[in-house]
Amino acid sequence: MSLIGIHSLSKAFGTVRLFKQISFTISQGDRIGLIGPNGAGKSSLLKIIMQLESPDEGSITRRQGLRIGYASQVPEFPPLPAREILLNNSFSTDPIESLTLANILLGKALFPDPEADATRLSGGWKKRLDILRALMAQPDILLLDEPTNHLDLEGIFWLEKFLTKERSIPTYLVVSHDRYFLERVTNKTIELNRRYPSGIFMCDGSLHRFFERREQFLAAEAQREKGLASVVRGEVDWLSRSAPARTSKSRSRIEKANELIDELSAVQRRNTESKVSIQFDASERETRKLLSAKNLSKSLGGKILFKGIDLTLSPGSRLGIVGENGTGKTTLLKILAGHIPHDVGTVKYADNLRLVYFDQMREQIPLESTLREALSGDNEYVTYRDQRIHVNGWAKKFLLSPDRLALPVKYLSGGERARIQIAKLMLEPADILFLDEPTNDLDIATLEVMEESLLEFPGATVLISHDRCFMDRLCTQVIGLGKNNEHSLFADYSQWLSACQTPARPAQAVKTPPPPPPKPSQKRSYKEQRELAEIEQRIASLEATIKECEQRLEAMTDSSTMLPTYKTLADAQQQREVLFERWLRLEETH
Repeated sequence: MSLIGIHSLSKAFGTVRLFKQISFTISQGDRIGLIGPNGAGKSSLLKIIMQLESPDEGSITRRQGLRIGYASQVPEFPPLPAREILLNNSFSTDPIESLTLANILLGKALFPDPEADATRLSGGWKKRLDILRALMAQPDILLLDEPTNHLDLEGIFWLEKFLTKERSIPTYLVVSHDRYFLERVTNKTIELNRRYPSGIFMCDGSLHRFFERREQFLAAEAQREKGLASVVRGEVDWLSRSAPARTSKSRSRIEKANELIDELSAVQRRNTESKVSIQFDASERETRKLLSAKNLSKSLGGKILFKGIDLTLSPGSRLGIVGENGTGKTTLLKILAGHIPHDVGTVKYADNLRLVYFDQMREQIPLESTLREALSGDNEYVTYRDQRIHVNGWAKKFLLSPDRLALPVKYLSGGERARIQIAKLMLEPADILFLDEPTNDLDIATLEVMEESLLEFPGATVLISHDRCFMDRLCTQVIGLGKNNEHSLFADYSQWLSACQTPARPAQAVKTPPPPPPKPSQKRSYKEQRELAEIEQRIASLEATIKECEQRLEAMTDSSTMLPTYKTLADAQQQREVLFERWLRLEETH
């Protein structure tokens, strides 16, 4: 059953087009992950659905009486207790029913103090409260904008379980760049990106399946470009050799040639993928020991955060600091960077060590300053690796349009602000990079570029991030901070993650259930034998179709049939997978 229909929707911000003529539906039971590059308009799309913004063109249809819950990217609350926030947003007019629902949701969210002032909550608890506030509307569909930002690992695990197990929210659309999270909680992925002919690309199934299907589609588009280019070369050659067209047949061919040229230009523009250029500038230092910390301890407000920490950083080391919110991750990072003092212990730096710090809260960028000022101050040029680069060119390296240089930073998306921070970091040669949540708001493509850059960075890196995929790829060592001021060292992020997912339990007598009796052997029925034979024939037929489609795509030059052929290929592959699963189950019987 369709809940929401998006029909030929377009939206621009000033001279910058976010998306154009996009169409799709959200049906009951859909658990959609919405991805796309920064600035593609994902948050704007959610706001349009919520009628907080208006589209430039197109329309949205909603099922009659549809209730929508919305949790924004940056939640704001009045200075009221958390429970009262929920009660003020209840759909029900019955105060007892509202209070009951609020208490149930607070319990499911593991809220430590329902009477806590909402404005004083940490970023992670504000995220949880905002999701609960959306659920007080008892929505038919839930819209979540970057819900994992500022959540610690425990909070992400909670949200994953909550979304997949909570029966009251069977349908949702979530904007996120957390690849592990999307893999676990979605059954459909939509990418909002101008590189696609329709402005979006959709695929049912897991995020992994989406990436596979997208690669097939992009390969088909690349083949289409190759075929079009060949045809256009022939038509251009004909145009250059032909006498002025006087016949209707010649005029028709000229018009067709011009259409093909325009079509090729459009395909080439879409197939030209722009990527952020990220290369952190390192010093030429050859010292093997950059930083040495011994017996570090720190207390805040009479509470011991950690004690007895010993660390050594050398060129090429990438240390991850992990733990729940409130265990002192950012505090330890700032101590190592020399921003705040420690209580006990020592931190020794190599001579003339150059440190660069990435701030989690983006406080280093005044929101009223322009994009130009944020990138280059009052200068027309920046100096990067002893080269002077005009601010226009520097902006383009981070996919920031020079047309927007006069725009105040406060009007930029979270991902665009993060890229400004990265641009500032790259101008400073460093021996050690201290990165506090650098992945927040970055799109998946930029995350992958940043990962590659940090893997190539010759200095040391200290990281805090809740992006498990990012940390898993990068960290060569992990320090885990616990709630009771304890800490542990791990060889990599996966080892720490395994320790978190299998917490120690108090010893107690546990009655071990007896092993299940062996399953009786099942004999394949006559009907199943016939089905097995038919499946084998159908699989062979589908494989022939797949091979035929692949051959047609390789030789195809007619753009009008390229995408239908691709769809036939994808459908045949999907049907083959379903039949293979059934074939395996039948083969298990004897």
